[in-house]
Amino acid sequence: MGLNFPNPVRRFDPGRSCVCFWGSDAALEITFQIDFDALRKLGPATGDGEAAVLSVFDENRETILKAAAAAYSRGRASYHRLTTASF
Repeated sequence: MGLNFPNPVRRFDPGRSCVCFWGSDAALEITFQIDFDALRKLGPATGDGEAAVLSVFDENRETILKAAAAAYSRGRASYHRLTTASF
């Protein structure tokens, strides 16, 4: 079984300047973070507020999940952080 994203939950984390989300590979949970700069690259008008950041995440979910899957395929670790270089 490969990586999938059955859980649509995402969490705004201002302390780490990212949005967290999760995938799974069989019984393994994989944690992903996408930093605010990467989200700004996807949605240049993004502010720093929770609603704006999560809105950009939601509008670009498919692109973000593809980047997450690519990162996971390069190294099957339990944690990956997506940056501007991921896009």
